[in-house]
Order: sequence, then C-alpha cells, then structure tokens
Amino acid sequence: MQPSELAPEHFATYPPLARQVAVDNLEILRQLPMGFVPLLLGEVIAYDSKFPAERQEVDAQFAFMKAQRPERRREVMARFDRLTLSRDLAEVDWVKNPTEFSERLSAHLWTTSQVADFRTAAVEFLNTVRSAIPPPPPAMPRVSIVVLGQGVTKSSYPLFRKLRARGTYFSRVDPAGGLRIVLRRMSARAEQHPVPFGHWYIDGGSPNAVPPGLQTLAYRQLDPIRDAVVSKLRGLLMAGAGTEARRSALMQMRPEDLGLKGEGDERVLNYFKVTLLSEGSGVQFFSTTFVQWAAREVLRRAQPVTLLARFAPRVTERSMNASLMGSRTTSDLDAEGALVDADMGAYYTWLNQMRLTGADRSSFLIWFEDHAEALVVAPSVASGVESTQAIDLNQLLDRVGA
Repeated sequence: MQPSELAPEHFATYPPLARQVAVDNLEILRQLPMGFVPLLLGEVIAYDSKFPAERQEVDAQFAFMKAQRPERRREVMARFDRLTLSRDLAEVDWVKNPTEFSERLSAHLWTTSQVADFRTAAVEFLNTVRSAIPPPPPAMPRVSIVVLGQGVTKSSYPLFRKLRARGTYFSRVDPAGGLRIVLRRMSARAEQHPVPFGHWYIDGGSPNAVPPGLQTLAYRQLDPIRDAVVSKLRGLLMAGAGTEARRSALMQMRPEDLGLKGEGDERVLNYFKVTLLSEGSGVQFFSTTFVQWAAREVLRRAQPVTLLARFAPRVTERSMNASLMGSRTTSDLDAEGALVDADMGAYYTWLNQMRLTGADRSSFLIWFEDHAEALVVAPSVASGVESTQAIDLNQLLDRVGA
C-alpha cells in the first residue's frame, strides 16, 4: 500500500489519542513519501504512551507540514523522496506495524549505502521544524542535582574534573542532613510549581521515602521489571537469537506483558519504565548505568524542570554474559567504583540538560554525599573557581534556585 491510499479505517487498531491524531492529519499523511510516513506513524502509534513534551514534538511536525504550501512541503520531503526503497518494504503492513518497517528500512539503507542520505534528511527536517516552531521554553528554569558517592567513607579520587571549568567548586560543604534537605527542597519545588511529569527523583538503590510531588524511579523498586527483561533476554540468547532479533523482541515488550495496568499518566509512566529497562544496555545489572541512562531518558523525553539523580553502590564489574546468566546479587557491591562511574555520569547528565531549551538559565549541582565537596554550574556562580567558604546544603540550593 502507498501513503496516498490511506483511509481512516486503517487506524482502527491504534490507541484512542493516536487514532485521533492520525485521522486529523490524514490528508498530510497521504502526501508524504514512503521513506518517511511509516516512521512518522511509528511516533503517532505510541502517542498515548508519550510524555507531554514528546507529544508536542509530534504535533509540531504536523503543524509545520500543514502550514506549508504543497510545493514547499515537497521541497522539505525531497531527500526522503529520493531514497530508493525495495519492493518488499511497501508490502510490510507499515500502518499497523511501523516498527517492523523501521527495522527493515534500517537494514535496507545499510545494505544500499543510503544511511548517510537518510540521516541527513532526518536531521534537516527536524531542524527545519524546530526553526519554524521552536520547542516551548520550560515553565521555570531547570534544576538538576546529582548526588554521588553513597557508601564511600574516604576517597582520593579527584571529583568533578570535567565540570570544574564550568562552575564553582565548593570544598567546605556542611553535609549534615544533606540528603534530607535536598529531598525536602526538591519536593517543595514540585508542589509549588506543579508541571505534568516535570519533577523527577531517580535513585540507584532503595530510597527511604518517596518525596511527594516527584515522579520516582528507584532501581530496587523496579526489580520485577528488570527480572522479566533479563529472563526474556536470557531465553532469547539460549534460543540462539541474533542481536537484531533480541533487540526487536525487547522493544516489543509492553507493560501489560508484565502485569502493569493503568490509564492516563500511570500508563505513560509504566511504558517508560519498561522501555527504560528493555532498551538500555547494562541498566539491568549495574545501578550506576541505570541512573545515568534513566537521567538521560528523562531529560530527553520528559524534559523536566526538576531532576534529582542519586547514585548508589553498584555490583562489582563483571562481563555482561556472566551478569546475564548469573543470579541477582547485592553481596559484592563496589562503592568506590560506583563513585568513579557516577562522576562521569554526572557530567553526561549536565550535557543532556544543556541540550534542552532554556539551557542558558539552567542550574546544575553535584554533591559528594555525606562529604564536604560539591560543584555548582549556574548563572548565579562564577566559572573555574574554588570556594573555601563554609556553606551548607540549603545555601547551595539557594545558589541553584531550588
């Protein structure tokens, strides 16, 4: 089937919001090239399980194309239209299963040396859309906080080297009640400025309490999902499934498969939990990898205004195969190794925050838990300096506007 043949009944199996989006934009979909429309439908079919920020991005693509004259729309789509596609791609049921089409398209583009052309087309299109319809600014300046070093009593590792030139390093922080203070301030921020999926707390262990107002992702609390993903992956490996087959099977996991039910926001969060643990590499075994990946995905997809990521000791490093075939254990935790992991993870978290709108007004705080070291990157502090002034966590949080 070709895009020009699309009709409302083709979307009968889509979830309610996705079906409405597709039908409302049917005329646009009919005019798009075969090398693009199934990929857009891949975003549409997942619309009901997307965060508000992700839905805005899909809506912006349709709004942009609706606003263009036909000749301008053809010009924007020209690179996609020039892709040479095989006959069997058109025979895939790309309306009901755009993911299968995407996987086959990827393989086809690689084998026909068209990957670079496709990537150029995709980047140019998204840049054009964002230029015409810029992403909305955050409801308030973003604040991200990374707490690392849990369980480390003493360390000579030089922390924050990647970011010291960007902010102020504090060497005399009073750690008394530090985590409690951070959690209280983050929770208060969320309650004072309610934003759907706008405030998050990610913990690499088991938090003592769930702060009100924050969406919470805790490594240990997600054990049932992690176990289901690992069991699925182990079964695929034992059956001899290749890399692509394993990836495809994991991407098809749904909350319903794991007994997770819910509608509305709960459904969105359940989908996120499953994709977080099924699409990331190493997140199933190493808590530091989980926190880093979860922070990345939360920033990329939910685009929150508040993020607190707390690293915890991870298991001692071992091969992925050994981790996959072995039983889950917490008896061989490596707090010092986790500190090194978390220090790099904090840097990546800052990079991901800086990719979002309003980056020039955003603030970032890293604190070595229960110790006197912290670093702030924010408009309110100088760059590349060290402060030996005695300061507590409340004062540091004031510096980042939390």
